[in-house]
Amino acid sequence: MNRKDFLKLLGVAGGSVIVLNGCGLFTGKAGNSNPLEKSGTWIQEPINGEDIFGYIQKVTGKFDIDLYRQILGAANEFKEGDRTLNISAADQASRIHARSLLSNTTIGNLRAHLVFEDDLSTLIEQSTSDGPDIDHWTLLELKDYLLNAPEDSIREVMPGLTSDIIACLVKIMDNEELIRLSGKIFNPLPGSKIGSKGYLGARIQPNSPTDNIEDIIWQVFDGWSYAVGDVVLGVNPVSSLPKSVERIEKALLDVITTFGLEKTLPHCVLSHIDVQAEVESEAPGTTGIWFQSLAGTVAANQTFDVTIEKMLDYASQRDGQYGFYAETGQGADLTNGHAEGFDMVIHESRKYGFLRALKYKINEAKGQDNAWVHVNDVAGFIGPEVFRTKEQLVRCCLEDIAMGKLHGLTIGLDICSTLHMDIGLKDLDWCIEQVVPANPAYLMALPTKNDPMLSYLTTAFNNHVRIREQFGYKVNDEMWHFFKQLNIIDESGRPTEHFGDPIWVYAQFLRRKNDRRPLDEIYDEGRAAIQRVEQRGVPIAQGHGKEIWDLPQQLEARVNYLYEDAKVSIWTEWDAAFISSIPAAVPIHTRSSDRQDYVYHPGSGEILSTQSVEQLEALRESWQESPPDIQIVISDGLNVRSLMDTDHLHPFLEGLRKEFTKEGYQVGANNVIITNGRVRAGYACGEILFGRPAQTDSHHGIIHIIGERPGSGHHNFSAYLTVAGSAVWSRTGAVDHDITKVVSGISDTAYTPVEAVADTVSIIKGLSVAF
Repeated sequence: MNRKDFLKLLGVAGGSVIVLNGCGLFTGKAGNSNPLEKSGTWIQEPINGEDIFGYIQKVTGKFDIDLYRQILGAANEFKEGDRTLNISAADQASRIHARSLLSNTTIGNLRAHLVFEDDLSTLIEQSTSDGPDIDHWTLLELKDYLLNAPEDSIREVMPGLTSDIIACLVKIMDNEELIRLSGKIFNPLPGSKIGSKGYLGARIQPNSPTDNIEDIIWQVFDGWSYAVGDVVLGVNPVSSLPKSVERIEKALLDVITTFGLEKTLPHCVLSHIDVQAEVESEAPGTTGIWFQSLAGTVAANQTFDVTIEKMLDYASQRDGQYGFYAETGQGADLTNGHAEGFDMVIHESRKYGFLRALKYKINEAKGQDNAWVHVNDVAGFIGPEVFRTKEQLVRCCLEDIAMGKLHGLTIGLDICSTLHMDIGLKDLDWCIEQVVPANPAYLMALPTKNDPMLSYLTTAFNNHVRIREQFGYKVNDEMWHFFKQLNIIDESGRPTEHFGDPIWVYAQFLRRKNDRRPLDEIYDEGRAAIQRVEQRGVPIAQGHGKEIWDLPQQLEARVNYLYEDAKVSIWTEWDAAFISSIPAAVPIHTRSSDRQDYVYHPGSGEILSTQSVEQLEALRESWQESPPDIQIVISDGLNVRSLMDTDHLHPFLEGLRKEFTKEGYQVGANNVIITNGRVRAGYACGEILFGRPAQTDSHHGIIHIIGERPGSGHHNFSAYLTVAGSAVWSRTGAVDHDITKVVSGISDTAYTPVEAVADTVSIIKGLSVAF
């Protein structure tokens, strides 16, 4: 069965599902128990009343920043990311001791000993307001106060809490206490109920593997047919080219304005903020709320090509209703190589401090506090190197909700899991039930749990329906009124006969555009459109199962298939015969000892083995004084099947070489093939091949082709495109994601290799002006 037949079977016919479980591929690879903590920080039992700084003085005879960070890390609930840094507690007793030391430490002493100093910590300190004098309080006294005081009293204290203090606070709270605290603090978006007590909204995330406007718009209609989608319409684009982003922005804006929702619901294309600013400059009024990922240190933000100055400048430009939409998540700093020796909870809290400062800047520029600024904590998106289990995911979400709210922010969640984590479909349902009592402002919303472009598991429309029924949560009043106008729900708030019918919403859209064709004709047109969308691998939910929150049986079967197909893909390895079919292949390896080491310890997949370094040095020497303009590198990534499938890698390689030759570029004759390779392994190849001293700083590029996360059924691969001068390549670590462009979603059923070749060549031409 080829990929197109597979998609037709699942997306259109909804036929029988291939059973993949029981195939033995998962045995020994995954499990829901925590790994034993075999390393970490040992903390002695403190004497009565001893604080962190007394303990450090006793153990070392002086203040020791490393031990300070280790104690703070040891106070956290166990997560793999902290263990990677060797700052997690060595055992439960050490964790209890660390929390005792932290509980006995005064706020003033904690503020006087910054965990990490840079310009971002300075910005956070400067934007922390004066409030009641609580420096003499211990952290335990602060915790008791917040758990027992009313919200108005808590609000008097909140502006004076630094991000580090807030992070330390959640370390000494258990899950129930985090829920209690979060259930007392609400920061609604101005003029709305989003973020209010008893309200839980949704960001519709209508992603398309090909940025197809039809895919995107029909997912919006689909969400609204379930009365879901009241916070933002936010698309993660495949292409960040300004024209492509502009096209999506205009399509979303058209839906919003057609229904008269301009003051009720913003839209957003989650490209880099520079691209959004360029689109707004070229097409004023096109963009909605502006998005940017944020990190917890200056260096980590540089990975996103973000500076404090840039973000403050953009904040001063946001003079309308819709300000900033930020995304964060524990572990991003760690996986980007900027952990700086301190734990993920503190990193995450500093991100909220950054956004709080940007919010204040918007208020200052506008002269009033009425702009929508909110943050989406994407908990679980990175993978098992950050945390592996459902219990850790719940803990992360509860920590982040509490920290976001204490920063005065409206915070939503992406309660999600990558398909290489040990969290299954049912586990995710359990996580949602554990987290939503903390009352985050919103969750993600897709037709199914499976994102057809990003290939990870998140919250489906039906989950929102269940949450409303189970917990009594509401959606923003204005949008609830809109759903009544659509006749999706009746005046009593119960589903009508149009509930779960996206074609009905489409018909209302056309009616508002003065389309007066008979309803039967519109339904025929809608059915044909849904068929096209599903043929491209994007599911559209229609109707429901036995209960209104149940997925239709055929759609649930499809989701289960894609989940199991992804698990097989993750553990599949290069086929020797396929490598032999790649012309002039130079096979090398990273330091991952095997596939399991690669999946669970991704850092090992970023460093080349000693033998591989020698192979690349030999290749470099064979070029003598004539290195090529471009070297192609190919890695298995998280889905080597995406490269080995018919009509995937080979036509892409052939097309690249043909088109680059036409354009006058010299491409290296060999293809470097990496086993267990991550994206940064490609940068390592570039450093070895092109990082040699030269009298002239010649520029060279790496095209790193790598298997994407599986889960969509497409078996997509990506091409990471990096061009830099010899002087830059020669500095280890100087080349990173901030100067790299990506062409993603490539497969015969999505963004075809032929189409991808054209864009790859075009982007390289734009990057290579110095060739």
